[in-house]
Amino acid sequence: MIKEKKKFSIRRLCRSFSYALRGVRQVIYAEQNARVHTCVLVCVVVAGIYFRLSSTEWIAVTLAAGGVFAGETFNTAIEELSDAVSPQYDERIKRVKDFSAGAVLIMAITAATVGLVIFIPKIVGCCY
Repeated sequence: MIKEKKKFSIRRLCRSFSYALRGVRQVIYAEQNARVHTCVLVCVVVAGIYFRLSSTEWIAVTLAAGGVFAGETFNTAIEELSDAVSPQYDERIKRVKDFSAGAVLIMAITAATVGLVIFIPKIVGCCY
């Protein structure tokens, strides 16, 4: 069955954005790691302003941070769905949750590496 295409609607678009923002807010409030990522991001933004990052550096920082938050949000969604589908312990569900948590860890390590590459030369240069 083919779904009927709906006409473009600003109201529907705004409603979609409000749902998405609610999801981001819920992840930040519900997930400890998302709050840690938020605190780190605030520190990175302050440091970026202080060290006057170039446009290219801001792009790298933005993409890295966005990847971490997107990964954390996907991880949370997978955990919530897994718990709804299988409230009792299931080894396969545990593996799925471990995989998604591992993906967030990979992205966080990548983001930290980007941050180190950008900020270490600035910190070292500032001290001399």
